[in-house]
Amino acid sequence: MDSVSATKSVFALVDVNNCYVSCERVFNPSLEGKPVVILSNNDGCVVARSAESKALKVAMGEPWFKLKDLAKQHGIIALSSNYTLYGDMSQRIMTVLRDYSPDVEVYSIDESFLGLNGLEGVWGTPTAMGQSIRQRVKQWVGVPVCVGIGHSKTLAKLANHIAKKRPAFDSVCDLTALSPHERDGIFTTIEAAEVWGIGRRLSAQLQAAGIETVAQLRDASPAWIRSRFGVVVERTVNELNGISCLALEDVAPAKKQIIASRSFGQPVLSIDELGESVASYMTRAAEKLRLQESVCEAIQVFVQTNPFKASDPQYSNGIVVPLPNASGDTRLLIRAALFGLAQIYRPGYYYKKAGVILQGISPASVKQQSLFFTFGDGDKSEAMMRTLDGLNQRFGKGAVSVAAAGIRNDWAMKRERKTPNYTTCWSEIPVARAN
Repeated sequence: MDSVSATKSVFALVDVNNCYVSCERVFNPSLEGKPVVILSNNDGCVVARSAESKALKVAMGEPWFKLKDLAKQHGIIALSSNYTLYGDMSQRIMTVLRDYSPDVEVYSIDESFLGLNGLEGVWGTPTAMGQSIRQRVKQWVGVPVCVGIGHSKTLAKLANHIAKKRPAFDSVCDLTALSPHERDGIFTTIEAAEVWGIGRRLSAQLQAAGIETVAQLRDASPAWIRSRFGVVVERTVNELNGISCLALEDVAPAKKQIIASRSFGQPVLSIDELGESVASYMTRAAEKLRLQESVCEAIQVFVQTNPFKASDPQYSNGIVVPLPNASGDTRLLIRAALFGLAQIYRPGYYYKKAGVILQGISPASVKQQSLFFTFGDGDKSEAMMRTLDGLNQRFGKGAVSVAAAGIRNDWAMKRERKTPNYTTCWSEIPVARAN
């Protein structure tokens, strides 16, 4: 460890390897060692791949129908996305991580930052802590993770990349334990594009300016970087030099906009079916709104036909509907969405997609009260929504819903290859038998 390390912050980034595929393999070990892909909604495109699929050059976003010959030749297994399962597995991993540090930032469904300041003596070394995390997550949850450790979040991200790509690190890379010479040796072999926040376009601009590797980016003059590429890239350079500029966010900020939208499993013509879909999406959006203890002041509803089916007549439209009062009441939001849908619906089109957007989101605790009773406001509305949410949490998603959302939902997206909700549905819990 270099002489100034002890005075600097230390971060760890824990990232699940091939998260969606790894979650599926926990409950179906026969998938181990086989090429597996996870498909997007309506089983359209590849959104996740196993290492074996990556080795076969299966690209992210590749339409599944284009891969049929390759899948037949190499036995690629395709599964529908099961976000309920992935979300629950993610929560279990985060629970394990909170045993290692009180400062945990859930960055995404498969990534979390941990603040390690003041914990130096608890686990012996950061590397020992990383190995402990890796083994415990594998034993308790069943999925493999890699751990990267550095003096900034950007360096922790980079360390995680190194841990994944270089087997010598045994899935845990602690940059704080490497000498400057060892770090230089690694950084000169990694492209600058691999640095967190350096996208493809920015990478091309850096290359044009003569910066191709992580080491070259780290050693660039911050003032020159700021004048050429802006303050965000300057901050990245500082982070690569171990100057922490990005603090942990203990609590994810509330969303300022909530969107619920899906493509249909089959073309929809009637306003009745469109209304069911819009009500269903609004139900989900309203649940998210209340989960972050917020209300919204307006909703937007939109519909569109399939732009990739040129033989069909094309139409798309949307409308914003202001609410009479800021609300998180599902019934009022659905009423507004159906009103908006009636304004933009045109018969004779094969609709492929619909959705809703909640706008003007603010904390429910500071909303302005009305002098008069309005639908979807007041103590009775809040009590009704608390009861609705409580029943759905206890008996399962959709146990109680507004009738406008329908029951059969023939328009719903296709997920013909979806695995059971092993961890969240009593009737789908896996059963083990022993003779």
